[in-house]
Amino acid sequence: MNSSEAKVTLAVDAMGSDRGAAEVVAGVSIALDVSPRGTKFLLFGKDEILQNHISKFENLQNGQVEVRHAPEVVEMDEKPIAGIKGKKNSSMALALKSVKDQEAQALLSCGNTGCLMAGSTIRLRTLEGVERPALCTIWPGRERYFTLLDAGANPHAKPYHIAQNAILGSNYARVALGLVRPKIGLLTIGTEEGKGNEMINETHSMLKEIDGSIINYSGLIEGFQIFENAVDVVVCDGFVGNIVLKACESLSKLISSFLDEELRRNALRKTGALLSKGAFKSLKQRINPEQFGGAPLLGLTQNVIKAHGSSNRNHISGAVKIALDLVQHDMLAQMAIDISEANEIFRPELFPEASAKSTE
Repeated sequence: MNSSEAKVTLAVDAMGSDRGAAEVVAGVSIALDVSPRGTKFLLFGKDEILQNHISKFENLQNGQVEVRHAPEVVEMDEKPIAGIKGKKNSSMALALKSVKDQEAQALLSCGNTGCLMAGSTIRLRTLEGVERPALCTIWPGRERYFTLLDAGANPHAKPYHIAQNAILGSNYARVALGLVRPKIGLLTIGTEEGKGNEMINETHSMLKEIDGSIINYSGLIEGFQIFENAVDVVVCDGFVGNIVLKACESLSKLISSFLDEELRRNALRKTGALLSKGAFKSLKQRINPEQFGGAPLLGLTQNVIKAHGSSNRNHISGAVKIALDLVQHDMLAQMAIDISEANEIFRPELFPEASAKSTE
């Protein structure tokens, strides 16, 4: 991005982080230094708290950061609908309103995922033809990064929703990963035709119908293929995706702790660890999630980015970059076109004119 590009305003729910508003403000400070000239940040939260943190960063004193007072906070344990409707003056609700009113072009929050999804769907609405938004995450693979969705936004998905996820994920992979024709894979328990439950088999059939014209569908994939870069976009329902996401996060922490314990077991191993410091640093960089610190809620009429509740300042900065990239690339316009074309195939009864033409 460069200074000649369109100016962007980003709304930030500054009170939703497990680490507190200080870490969010620090992340915005880092992001501001690498953002296009003219980028503006609207920070929603308790005025006194935010002003105190902002005063510690010289680069936040130039007018590009504006505090919007929000006296309430949506807590992590609140129910989705009640949390967002019951606290209309919360930092999350007011940030959503600024996007709805087109004062900001994107929203970033570390807060309650359920409340953010419910609030975004109610206040911003989904793209025409999209029933449920999907949470899309970026993962490191053997050779390159890939995307996985849905990571938890819709645990009660139908085949139609999962097929749409493939379209949404394909568009996001083009923007976030710079891929021209991302390969799509449907996650199941085997690659043979007929493997999986009824939902998977129906989704598989739907994806084959739009292969080549709208997406680049590679077919069924199994769990052990996820990190082998067999595909660029792994598609599943939110129930499976969330389990995969949290299981992998837990396993990663477990392996890291085991490795640390073994390397500290005796003096010889400590020496070996010191000699291997460069290798460990490179490994950490390869699997570093900070540059992709946010997961977009795809399928909405506006750009909404969900960062992990425990995100540090570098994760926040990475999430800001994702938000700005999505706005600059106008991803939503192409998504809407692809969804419309797919719906004419998936649901011809809703498009009688198109259906009649196809049979002539």
